[in-house]
Amino acid sequence: MDDHILEMRSITKTFPGVKALSDVSLAVRRGEIHAICGENGAGKSTLMKVLSGVYPAGSYEGEIVFDGQPVRFAGIRDSEHMGIVIIHQELALVPYLSIAENIFLGNERRGRGGLIDWNKANADAAGLLDSVGLRENPVTPVGQLGVGKQQLVEIAKALSKDVKLLILDEPTAALNDTDSAHLLGLLRQLKERGITCIMISHKLNEITAIADNVTIIRDGKTVETLSLHAGEVTQERIIRGMVGRDLESYYPERESHPGEEVLRVEDWTVKHPTQDRLVVDHANFSVRAGEVVGIAGLMGAGRTELAMSIFGRSYGRDITGRVYMHGKEVRARTVAEAIDRGIAYATEDRKKYGLNLIEDIRRNVSAAALSKLATRGWVNGNEETKVAEDSRRDMNIKAPSVSSIVGKLSGGNQQKVVLSKWLFTDPDVLILDEPTRGIDVGAKYEIYTIINKLVAAGKAVVVISSELPELLGICDRIYTLSAGRITGELPVHEATQESLMVLMTKERELAA
Repeated sequence: MDDHILEMRSITKTFPGVKALSDVSLAVRRGEIHAICGENGAGKSTLMKVLSGVYPAGSYEGEIVFDGQPVRFAGIRDSEHMGIVIIHQELALVPYLSIAENIFLGNERRGRGGLIDWNKANADAAGLLDSVGLRENPVTPVGQLGVGKQQLVEIAKALSKDVKLLILDEPTAALNDTDSAHLLGLLRQLKERGITCIMISHKLNEITAIADNVTIIRDGKTVETLSLHAGEVTQERIIRGMVGRDLESYYPERESHPGEEVLRVEDWTVKHPTQDRLVVDHANFSVRAGEVVGIAGLMGAGRTELAMSIFGRSYGRDITGRVYMHGKEVRARTVAEAIDRGIAYATEDRKKYGLNLIEDIRRNVSAAALSKLATRGWVNGNEETKVAEDSRRDMNIKAPSVSSIVGKLSGGNQQKVVLSKWLFTDPDVLILDEPTRGIDVGAKYEIYTIINKLVAAGKAVVVISSELPELLGICDRIYTLSAGRITGELPVHEATQESLMVLMTKERELAA
């Protein structure tokens, strides 16, 4: 039997005006974990959509050989029938349906007369959940689960389809360390069961820990395939293949010269919108001009809730506490008022809350400050285009023009559009929630460079991140948050991942 379960030969995929893939080849061995790396926009997801039939046969050039025979998929059902299942970064689950209903959606367990046999469906679902290590009742609505558990439901759904090749697109991008470790352990178990996995990921430490081979794609072309078992493949080696150069440092150097205090938050307390519990509990922090302040915390610590509640009370209820800008107390009861007071917030979910994906770059950049472009209620289109063009140039947004639809840009370029939108409001304080989530190392470096330029210009920046090395690499001070309470504050030269983790779990230990 052929040692390769999959061969993609000379795949070329063209969109109007753009060649997304050019003569790309990929060979995956049976029963291995094969990683695919590349910068945003390199063509990784496009290649997997060709493989899974999202882009059907006839819409691309080249040949696909699966399990020893040439295949031409007209759609996802064809590829799933052959045992190829793809789990996209945006999970395809229906939140109001139960776990069992989601697992067997389109593949229902039927009894006599064609009616759904719910006893069988729930029993089969329970078995699948057990196989992925998820201890949940099959009748639980999926919307009540966290992202990590939803990922496991997706994998259980794939196993219900007799999967031979499982494709995971950024499977740990939205997961905390514990959920990520559990998912990677599950992939190892699937490998032991003979299931082949392809994993697209920007987390190079995970790739070097779990993958057997890694294929690097750059600018729509295959660069090379490296064997992780050779023992000489480092994260730096992978980065060099991805970006075509060595990154001298993951984080650009910056001299820190903090000035006067810009933002101070005192005794900030926020209740959950629908439950009688505190999500932020008497939090106090400050940030100065020319300073990057980090907020570290485990999933559920209240980081996003803290930021959103400060930004025009866009989260929570019964909010109490005080916000000071330049030493004077301000009230920002709406998002519009927060913007007027000089506060901007770039959400962690750029696709859902940060951008209008069906609009172009020009409209997205101007959206938060249209009044700056309007006269007597009419927006000056020429000025709007000029502002967007300046942002495209200054931010190095890779797009043919400012008329390009934002939903078609890569993740890194979408994030630059989000930053452009908020920078156009000319804020004194910019709160960045997971600013580099789901983007590659090259785009991350560019985002860090932009942050450095902002603080050099006297802006105050708050960065919320799940990646402790990132906070240690770009911040001046770091606050830790646990169970809604600020549990510590460390200057970055005194902080380590270990000391931060102790403070991030302090409240939980007390509660236990």
